[in-house]
Amino acid sequence: MYRELGALSDSWAGKSYPEIVELAEQPGSVLVIPVGSVEQHGHHLPVATDTILVDAVAHEGARRVREDVPILLTPPVWSGFSPHHMPFGGTISLSHRTLLTVLEEVADTALENGFDAVVFLNGHGGNTAVIGSVVNTLGNQRPGNEVLGLTYFELAEPFIDEVRDSATGGMAHGGEFETSLMEHLRPDLVGDGEATYWEEPYDLAGDDLLDGGPLSVHRPFTAYSDTGAIGDPDLASEEKGEELYDLLGAELASLFRTISEQNR
Repeated sequence: MYRELGALSDSWAGKSYPEIVELAEQPGSVLVIPVGSVEQHGHHLPVATDTILVDAVAHEGARRVREDVPILLTPPVWSGFSPHHMPFGGTISLSHRTLLTVLEEVADTALENGFDAVVFLNGHGGNTAVIGSVVNTLGNQRPGNEVLGLTYFELAEPFIDEVRDSATGGMAHGGEFETSLMEHLRPDLVGDGEATYWEEPYDLAGDDLLDGGPLSVHRPFTAYSDTGAIGDPDLASEEKGEELYDLLGAELASLFRTISEQNR
């Protein structure tokens, strides 16, 4: 079961400053900054879903490599870019520019401890463009560090068909994917949801969490759903969540090892 922040040995929040500096100065050290959001996820999931999930998956990946990779995770950046969720209530959003600045400054100051590489691990689709931007802006500012960015649920693309039961659109926002992970990690926070499938008129636009499509379209979530959720939470299960968590942790662990080796 996922535990939070200082209770985890790979957590920045649970270490003293000499411990942080000692770890950062080891060859191939990796700093991970989970980036989530606080936004509505329908009637059945908490508004912190994206932050809970990205933080948990980040710690699972780190747990698998901590014996051979000097790795540390900051507390999650809990507010993301979510203006499209505002009409439903419950959402706290930063502007695109503010989130970019926050991520730059968090990473810039953390890297001063001596880390070789930093990974922004994203847990919210609305943050994707900002993550791509900060990889470039911070990378230009700090040529001595490797700067990387990744949206964690995209790691599921190679194996998702082996796990899912829903058709395309069933894993969009608060659907089978996120609800299953939450049932595994925080079942106490999961309520009853209802299926609402994504209806997007443009074939080139996204219609699933793992099928974003090449065309970007802006609409508030009220255009897609009466509840704020899109997908099929009725098909979610704790067993699927455990399987997804295990597979995502393995994929992330492999990436962390490669990053560390690349920067030794």
